[in-house]
Amino acid sequence: MFRKICRAIIKSISYVVAKILFRVKIVGLENVPKDSAAIICGNHVHGLDAPALIACCNRKLRFMAKEELFKNVGFRFIAYVFELFPVSRDKKDTEAIKTSLKILKKGEILGMYPEGTRNGLAKGVKPKNGAINIAIRAGVPVIPFGVQGDFKPFKKVIYTFGEPIDYSGFKDKAHDREFVDILTKELMAKVVELRDINYSKK
Repeated sequence: MFRKICRAIIKSISYVVAKILFRVKIVGLENVPKDSAAIICGNHVHGLDAPALIACCNRKLRFMAKEELFKNVGFRFIAYVFELFPVSRDKKDTEAIKTSLKILKKGEILGMYPEGTRNGLAKGVKPKNGAINIAIRAGVPVIPFGVQGDFKPFKKVIYTFGEPIDYSGFKDKAHDREFVDILTKELMAKVVELRDINYSKK
């Protein structure tokens, strides 16, 4: 009960801040299932992009967060309230994978950033293939999204969700790392496409 009350209060405040201060807009939210499991994957531009999305999305989102953040007491409280969980970026984290599969088994939405760090694509960081691996194992779709904006006050931030991608037909290739790497590159190419939509011409 305490967690639910804290979540409702913090989410309401965060929603107002996101909408007024950062002018957050979400496009394509109809692509996120209303009552079934899925993984959402996007580009990571700022420390606020996950909190703002959690505040403005109409479904409960459970995000992975790098384990280093959990050293901060304030972040640990926020992680408790919104049920975030740690992941190690430097090795295969079996505990994080187990937690992810449990979340999806309960029909919830799992949020992941394959870049593994802010602006990873621009830095030339190879995207992590965990999202594809988990999607194949859980038999759930991946919904790509692109984030535009840099979270400067009163400058618009836009999240654009694309159509769900079904990986359920690839279970026999789940252990083929090269194949999964290709799927991850294709997924990130879609994320970039969504990130780069020019709304000024629309």
